[in-house]
Amino acid sequence: MGFGDLQFYDIIIFAGVAIFLIFRLRNVLGKRTGFEKDNTRMPSNEVKKNNEEKETQYIPELNDNIIELKKAYENLEGFDHKNFIEGAKLAFETIINSFNKGDKKSLKNLLTKDVYQIFEKEINQKNIDPESQFFSLNIEKIENVVVEKGIIKISIKFISEQFKNNDESTVVKKQDVWTFEKPTKSKNPNWLLSST
Repeated sequence: MGFGDLQFYDIIIFAGVAIFLIFRLRNVLGKRTGFEKDNTRMPSNEVKKNNEEKETQYIPELNDNIIELKKAYENLEGFDHKNFIEGAKLAFETIINSFNKGDKKSLKNLLTKDVYQIFEKEINQKNIDPESQFFSLNIEKIENVVVEKGIIKISIKFISEQFKNNDESTVVKKQDVWTFEKPTKSKNPNWLLSST
């Protein structure tokens, strides 16, 4: 028996193993011909039930001062009031700080076109306060939630305390009502300031 005979036996053994594996896989996975019944389809009453569950999104218990956010839950997919409130506070602080620094580039991404033009005009006239800093910031109340023409607008009453030149004796309490908006169908999590 020569060296060539060994190669021939190796090929036969490998072919046998391959055929065995193919039959085992076919038995485990089955054979699809294209005429099988589609088991992935749900009966129409189950589809209807699933659609109703999507429409009635879970609305958590909301305090009286933020009860208006119920409308946001009803109109926005995946809305979370805690994330929204934290985002609104961060946006408020970022916008005030950017305005006081005269940072138009940062403001452009946070404001609607009309509000940006107002802020830009004030910056150009040097009506800014670069020495101002935040001492505290709270959301006192969600004033209103309005949905019209595919846009949701949420008005928030902010209470802030600000001081100048690192001197806490100059703390001034301010009250502002700001409105943020976004399209109800938008998947973008960002809101724009549309009114101050």
